[in-house]
Amino acid sequence: MNGPFTLFLLWHVHHRAEEDGEIRHFADPDDYWSDEEAGDDVKRIGIYSSRELAQERMAHARSLPGFRDEPDCFYIEEAVVDEDEWTDGYVIAY
Repeated sequence: MNGPFTLFLLWHVHHRAEEDGEIRHFADPDDYWSDEEAGDDVKRIGIYSSRELAQERMAHARSLPGFRDEPDCFYIEEAVVDEDEWTDGYVIAY
């Protein structure tokens, strides 16, 4: 039996300006956040078989229109194939 297979999802967020006109960006590579209700535009750029391939695509995308305006707002998410999530369900608290 093979071990877990990990995929690497490359995301980009174009952050909308806040009411005061300030645009907040990711503070570091692990500072992923977005507020789609406030108008942030989240895009999945691709799914890759290695972190290196995702990083290569990110490097290329940083030179493209739109992406180059927020070159530090990329995020690479790891996803394990055939791994269950939300195994205990969820509860909504109001």
